[in-house]
Amino acid sequence: MISIVREQLGDIPFLHVAEQTVMDQQNQPTIFFFHGLTSAKDKNLHIAYHLASKGFRVILPDALHHGEREGKTTGLQRTLLLWDIVINSIGELELLKDHLVSRGLTNPDLIGVGGTSMGAITTFGALSQYQWIHTAGCLMGSAYFDDFAHQQIDEIRKQGLPIQDSEVQSTLMKLKPFDLSKQLHKVNGRPLMIWHGEKDTVVPSSYSSTLYNQLLPEYTSSPDRLVLYLEKQTEHVLSRKVLFQLTDWFGMHLK
Repeated sequence: MISIVREQLGDIPFLHVAEQTVMDQQNQPTIFFFHGLTSAKDKNLHIAYHLASKGFRVILPDALHHGEREGKTTGLQRTLLLWDIVINSIGELELLKDHLVSRGLTNPDLIGVGGTSMGAITTFGALSQYQWIHTAGCLMGSAYFDDFAHQQIDEIRKQGLPIQDSEVQSTLMKLKPFDLSKQLHKVNGRPLMIWHGEKDTVVPSSYSSTLYNQLLPEYTSSPDRLVLYLEKQTEHVLSRKVLFQLTDWFGMHLK
């Protein structure tokens, strides 16, 4: 039986999902999974179920301004804060990891991180910061922070909304340390699954294809540790198939 427990670390509410027999066991492989913009932790419970059914401990946090933390920041205002939310989640990931490790529940050498859309962007950023991430799964995200930020800014300006150049430069400077595309050596051959729908107009699949091709030479001695899945008829939404691909990916590399 799979158990779902609501927990809290400071300001961070999260769901703790695991088989009942695993829930209180020590030193377990653990996956932290981040949701997308406008979503919430509970909307990824179907993903957590699949992962937990393979024996993983799964942690689903609410990102800032989402779920239990939504508050009054919604709509366009929240979209404009995308990058602040991403950077905040990257920092909170380490807090959550340390919390689970200090409780003896998580094996610090077997930690996976994944996410959808904004959550995948968060995962890419986390790979630039934390070598303790063992395996990653990024679904319909972008590792190209600078490029995607410019795309987002262009879309906002097309809607006639003013963004000052000083705000743009401030945002880009904040993103620089987390932009994995500018420091691909930090992936360091770790197992990485990339997935995207080719009809995605929110986060174009070209980001995933380009990243895969740029990383491929670094995986010549271990080609099984890097994979790109593209689905031709899929937009910015997860297919049922990717749930099994993601579960198999973590099952292959994180145990």
